[in-house]
Amino acid sequence: MKVETLERASVDAMDAADAVDVTEALRAATRPEPDLLGGARAATELCLGRGEFARAVQLGLVRAGPRSPSGAARFARAELDRVRTERGFPQALRARVETVAGADAGAEVLGIGPSRFTRLARCGHLTPFGYRINRYRAVVWLYLAAELREFAAREPGMLSGAASPQDRELVAARADLRPRRWRARHVGLLLGRTADPWERAAVLASVLPEEELRAAVPDPAERIVLAALAPPPPYGHPQVPAAAAVAWPLLRAEPPEEAGEYRAGLDSALTGARAQSNSTGERGPT
Repeated sequence: MKVETLERASVDAMDAADAVDVTEALRAATRPEPDLLGGARAATELCLGRGEFARAVQLGLVRAGPRSPSGAARFARAELDRVRTERGFPQALRARVETVAGADAGAEVLGIGPSRFTRLARCGHLTPFGYRINRYRAVVWLYLAAELREFAAREPGMLSGAASPQDRELVAARADLRPRRWRARHVGLLLGRTADPWERAAVLASVLPEEELRAAVPDPAERIVLAALAPPPPYGHPQVPAAAAVAWPLLRAEPPEEAGEYRAGLDSALTGARAQSNSTGERGPT
């Protein structure tokens, strides 16, 4: 009886030791690595506000490192050191990510009237960088101030005088190329941040309307993979349902010719993704 008691006590002690080891392993796995910082800390070290830092990451001016176990973005201290050593830091960096909102602010940067600014933007000469939904549930486009200044220096003739025949046709047709131009930029920036074929396919799939996506990807299992890898809405996308309903159509390529372009890109990306799966035996990114 005493032997059994001793054996049981020994087993219990071993189980307790194992539990401690597992707990320590879990803590070590979730403990932040000393050379990797979260987004808030990285923004502070680069003297940027939250929105400024998000734009710097979007533009590829600050490269993200490996994600945390929870999926949160992290940034290597070496990357932050690289950014800090660039000429003119931090003023130059802040100038590159500065944005202006709406036609009035954009027109002021260009030194023109708001109506001309709106025409230039609607006709595709100025590409928005982002958007927000105001309290009246209207889309307010954001523009990089540095790009507007570059446009003014590059195209001074477009800041005065009559509109071109092509622009007049677009105005007469009530065309608005801002959503399409923004989507092209947004997709391009996302594609530039990954080389994995499944993740690239997911980016292209994310802008297709549901019916287009089903036609392009008839395999439900593949659609599940693409949905799991789909990028989140861009920074600034509203969380309030009423505002989100206004912004959501901006994420989808509704014009048939635009959707066709993204579908062709998706077909090409899927060809590479399926080839990767055939070589590794697994569906999804490696």
